[in-house]
Amino acid sequence: MGMFFFFSLLSLLAIFPTAIPQTQSKPVMALPLYTNSRWIVDEGGQRVKLACVNWVSRLEPMVTEGLSKQPMDAISKKIASMGFNCVRLTWPLFLVTNDSLASLTVRQSCQSLGLSESIAGIQANNPSIIDLPPIKAYQAVVSSLGANNVKVILENNISKPGDQYFSADIWIKGLSRMATIFNGVSNVVGTSLRNELQGPRQNVNDWYRYMQKGAEAVHLANPDILVIISGLSYDKDLSYFRNQQVNLTFTRKLVYEVNWNGFSDGKAWKSGNPNQVCGREVDNFMRISGFLLDQGWPLLVSEFEMDQRGTNNVNDISYMNCFLAIAAELDLDWRPGLSEANLHKVIFHPSTGLCVLRKSLTEPLRLGACTESEAWSYTPQKTLTLKGTYFCLQAIELGKPAKLGIICTGSNSKWQTISDSKMYISSKVNDGSTACLDVDSDNSIVTNTCKCLSRDDTCDPGSQWFKLVDSTRSSSSAKTFN
Repeated sequence: MGMFFFFSLLSLLAIFPTAIPQTQSKPVMALPLYTNSRWIVDEGGQRVKLACVNWVSRLEPMVTEGLSKQPMDAISKKIASMGFNCVRLTWPLFLVTNDSLASLTVRQSCQSLGLSESIAGIQANNPSIIDLPPIKAYQAVVSSLGANNVKVILENNISKPGDQYFSADIWIKGLSRMATIFNGVSNVVGTSLRNELQGPRQNVNDWYRYMQKGAEAVHLANPDILVIISGLSYDKDLSYFRNQQVNLTFTRKLVYEVNWNGFSDGKAWKSGNPNQVCGREVDNFMRISGFLLDQGWPLLVSEFEMDQRGTNNVNDISYMNCFLAIAAELDLDWRPGLSEANLHKVIFHPSTGLCVLRKSLTEPLRLGACTESEAWSYTPQKTLTLKGTYFCLQAIELGKPAKLGIICTGSNSKWQTISDSKMYISSKVNDGSTACLDVDSDNSIVTNTCKCLSRDDTCDPGSQWFKLVDSTRSSSSAKTFN
């Protein structure tokens, strides 16, 4: 997913609506936001996709990261220009509950930590906040994002920056204060109660007791915003909701969140075959959190992370490809979109974020922007056809391009998903050999021998991993059959 220039860590926030990330005109949201079954909707009932990035404000200075490097308006504009419409803005509890820390100015907070270079940088790039209290600087960041049409989710990440201090009573007090401070601030659309609950004292009974109190406190202070609740075990485990939901006095405002990081899966990606690991991890995700979608609840993936130092770690790449594939298959997205066309399939390639498309019947199928992919249909006969036509996808020969044809009854026109990961689209070529869709060096779609199906833990299956994904997006380019 890449590091966003000066941010120390950036992970995309995802919510479960459409399918594939695409660039398009921005829909108008009628605020505030609500929930309708598993969807987030605006005041008019239209589905809303929150396309968010994390922006850190929880570290010891209690000042939003990056403000010593760039003017906050430049940062806000950069976020918007990259296609995001939302920021998950973290904050420490003591920002609004500890009078000694909260009474410091930004300058004094940085001075107390010996951050003279940061002081000079903030003075140069954001002089208007240097002598404000940290909460006022935080409000200025929220205002800057709002001026650039970027929504904000307030995310309580920690109590006192730099330690593990926690008091449930102070936590509820802090949640209420933050909700009150931002009551009436239209671009603040939600608050996440606490990130990554963890430690030996965590238990289900206390979770229900205090999370329900926190949710009620937020809603009482600010009934317009969404209330976002996290799970146990570093926000991976929501399994206890199978049998008991939270008991709240309000409705249409509750969203659940989950984290799914590659490193949270232990050494599985380093020591296992990626197909087997992906299949196992997806099953586990659905068992302990993804099932909430089937129960009709919005589920937010608030963090998914990988090593961003450019080391080309195959294990991290396999993890991210697996995550992106399940994100697409579950109708998860992190770009705004609208329902524009009848339900159809697109053939998504998670390693590149592109889709299979064609220019003409005589040119090879290629990877390209998903906005340009026409509608595919996967029939009960296991053919992949261009919807509304007689043309189907065919495997001809190993190492050769996959083609479109009109004789769709042969074995080379039958496609199925194989392997534990369910991410290979496989058929038979003319000589009867098994083949899988693959991508060659110039992004053309070819059929090759299926790779990485053994227990080899060093193989990279990325070029052959595809997903058939439901979509309701219309294509941006109309094609004729020539």
